[in-house]
Amino acid sequence: MTTTAPTPKAHRPTQATPAPRPRALNYSRTTATAARVLRQLGHDPRTIALLLLIPCVMLFLLRYVFDGSPRVFDSIGASLLGVFPLITMFLVTSIATLRERTSGTLERLLAMPLGKGDLIAGYALAFGTLAIIQSALATGLAVWFLDLDVIGSPWLLLLVALLDALLGTALGLFVSAFASSEFQAVQFMPAVIFPQLLLCGLFTARADMHPALEAISDVLPMSYAVDGMNEVLLHTDMTATFLRDVTIVAGCALLVLTLGAATLKRRTR
Repeated sequence: MTTTAPTPKAHRPTQATPAPRPRALNYSRTTATAARVLRQLGHDPRTIALLLLIPCVMLFLLRYVFDGSPRVFDSIGASLLGVFPLITMFLVTSIATLRERTSGTLERLLAMPLGKGDLIAGYALAFGTLAIIQSALATGLAVWFLDLDVIGSPWLLLLVALLDALLGTALGLFVSAFASSEFQAVQFMPAVIFPQLLLCGLFTARADMHPALEAISDVLPMSYAVDGMNEVLLHTDMTATFLRDVTIVAGCALLVLTLGAATLKRRTR
């Protein structure tokens, strides 16, 4: 009896197993990402002007709008010193990040051995560097040139302004994942920023609001940013309330950055 040799199976090319993506933050990858973002922003002078000059211009206008009532400027100027950087950083970060999503830059970067944490930390570092400059300019202008009268240390004002700018950066990175065009990114401002602006205690004390609105304001980070500014305005020393406020703002920024990293995907729409 003859036996038939088994037919050899067709050779199937094996697909290479993708290399595991790095999980831990890496200093060189993070700083390289930040340097690339800063180089790109350096080629866009309008964006740089929006980031660095608009908060100063708004504070300057506000000072002379209340030229006959300097106490009014003293009462709201410190609060707006934190609000303006948050708004401008939100706008610029959301639009700049969306451009990289829609152009395919993020998709190409995520195909490289670059972790999501490295990428989001690099963006945060780049925009955070600009936030430091922005906050320093606005604080210096308000305190030393516009005569904003604060009882506490101007350095504490700078700290809160910087944390507010970093929070705006984190929010911008996060919402860019849910927009498909720059116009849609701008549309998120009424949904994300305006409610916080109305409920943060800038226009009226939060204790005087309807109880439901007061409860909502208690979970919005801008409320604690304004409260922190007011603590510097009214107290010579660093208070426990101030420490609570800046901790909440910093914690919210870190939380939103983490959520922003979770929204990064290898494929863009």
